[in-house]
Amino acid sequence: MKNSKQFLVATIGLILFASLGVNAFAMAAHTSALTATVVVGGAGLVFYKLSTLQSNKPFAHTAGVQVEIWAQYIIERFWRDNGFMKRAFSDDDKVLAGKVVHIPQPGAKPSVTKNRGVFPATAVRRTDTDIVYVLDEYTTDPTHIPDADKYELSYDKIDSVYGDHAGELVEFVADDIILKWLDESVSNVTKLYTTGGTNATQVAASTDSATGNRYAVHHLDLKAWQLQFNKNNIPKANRQVLFESNMLDQFTSSLADSQYRDFSQYYNAEEGIIGRMYGFDILDRSNVAVANAAHAIKALGAAGAAGDCAVSLVWQKDAVARALGDVKFFENPDRAEYYGDIYSALLRMGGRRRRADNLGVGAMIQGTPA
Repeated sequence: MKNSKQFLVATIGLILFASLGVNAFAMAAHTSALTATVVVGGAGLVFYKLSTLQSNKPFAHTAGVQVEIWAQYIIERFWRDNGFMKRAFSDDDKVLAGKVVHIPQPGAKPSVTKNRGVFPATAVRRTDTDIVYVLDEYTTDPTHIPDADKYELSYDKIDSVYGDHAGELVEFVADDIILKWLDESVSNVTKLYTTGGTNATQVAASTDSATGNRYAVHHLDLKAWQLQFNKNNIPKANRQVLFESNMLDQFTSSLADSQYRDFSQYYNAEEGIIGRMYGFDILDRSNVAVANAAHAIKALGAAGAAGDCAVSLVWQKDAVARALGDVKFFENPDRAEYYGDIYSALLRMGGRRRRADNLGVGAMIQGTPA
């Protein structure tokens, strides 16, 4: 009789537990994972344990959220690491089909006659044209993340897992856009050379594989750019120079104490501005561009040579354009052959000089002593 009662108690307990387990697992489908352990003792006692795992652990149904967050991370990283590109004319709203940009170019300006004596005046039709440029497609090599469900959906975790790949992507794109602004395949770009100032100061060449000396950057070299822009009637607002880091160090070293105080009072970390002088906002970057011994701008990834010279970029905001197109993140979860997930990214971006006369942008190139 006693054994029968024990059996009955155990049976009822199992039924209740099974019912509870079904409800709990139904809830877990919407919230978190659930595990259950059942122990039935000889006396018919039932013990159960329910333990929930982290509610923010990603499952297959959160994959879309991952894609959105990671794609947004790439965009944020792009502007954070390359703030100088915000200081260009944005054609983001002119991108057609995600790939092409059209820039209207006004035709000839009307002539002016003083004390006109002949009537009617001759009407001249203005013929407008447009400049077209295509956005390039940049993609990362696929990234394999084993057992990806261990990674939390947080900004910090994404930064640690995908930060290197996103960093390489945005750095490569920014390098390429600078070269598009300095592109000489269509027409020549304005070039002025460093002089070392009144003392013709020289420094050792700093680019990869370069040998010999180059003239240092002097603040008077930037003053020459101010004169050049003024002669070309370039708007005085929104002028800037992106110094290669070594060239920036030479520039600041050429300033007297009073000049440096005036220069540095415009420092703005949020905007990436180091200072301001001769009407130019001063920014810096570890590398900008490289010119060969003949002072032609070298292509991205070109091998270094003994005669190479470092280049800094000088421009006015409306003289250059950039356009950001699609930014996509791709994932292939649960790939059996990888025992994990595969991720990759795509970014479309383009840029060029905006003006048909190519004015308002140029290269400050290290001068080479004879």
